[in-house]
Amino acid sequence: MTTSFQRFSSVAKINRFLHITGQRESGYHELQTVFQFLDFGDFLEFKKNSTGEINLLTPIPGVDNDNNLIVKAAKSLQQHSNCTVGVDIKLDKNLPMGGGLGGGSSNAATTLLALNKIWQLNYTTDTLAALGVKLGADVPVFVRGFTAFAEGIGEHLTPVDIDAPWFLVTIPDCSISTAAIFAAKDLPRNTAKMTIENINIAACHNDCENLVIKLYPEVAKMMAWLLEYAPSRLTGTGACIFSSFEDKQSALTVQSKLPDGVKSFVAKGLAQSPILAELKQIA
Repeated sequence: MTTSFQRFSSVAKINRFLHITGQRESGYHELQTVFQFLDFGDFLEFKKNSTGEINLLTPIPGVDNDNNLIVKAAKSLQQHSNCTVGVDIKLDKNLPMGGGLGGGSSNAATTLLALNKIWQLNYTTDTLAALGVKLGADVPVFVRGFTAFAEGIGEHLTPVDIDAPWFLVTIPDCSISTAAIFAAKDLPRNTAKMTIENINIAACHNDCENLVIKLYPEVAKMMAWLLEYAPSRLTGTGACIFSSFEDKQSALTVQSKLPDGVKSFVAKGLAQSPILAELKQIA
């Protein structure tokens, strides 16, 4: 067995826009969005064990290990493959929960991708994405690892070439339940569908934004402040807000002016997740 841990990126995503175009009888919402990765996120470390057990050595406070998407992803892959090898896992957590940055989904995808290599299962990306969507609608985009136009419930992905600005991401002091936002009666659900050929991100919007601003004063206050400095938008169902800048220094300048106590980070938009290059380094 490998005697040392192998470390992999588990980056954040933002939704450059989020249009809700309908709702299925199952309750799931039909979406159109563009996912873009950021050069900021969590890190996961893995080491095989011979016990067959899935051990998360760094629990998240308030989250039972069995409910953690990392553990769920590892067990799903183990059961699907009938693999008898286990793994010890460490999580270096930087992304907030309930922020709309996809931290849990990213963790699950990194787990699937890394263990597919470490356990030498040799599954295709399509197979891993199919396992991933059962864990969460956002997991497949992290498995595939490219900037994508997403449709359906977020699982139908088409690569898309868009700009990659610098972003200031602010983290209001609240955690927002995605399920609660999507269950709200006054959430818009009838935005007209677009095609990938006529995407104009600047002219798009986030259908969850007005509802979140109405329900969460912390988000409303932060959004109003940021809009004085740069184009700003909610990511996913929130609570995080991303503001776009042409260069890093401009983002850092506004970050330095943020009100006391506001958590934030500055990151570059990416066309591809770094884990794809990291996986190639494994023999």
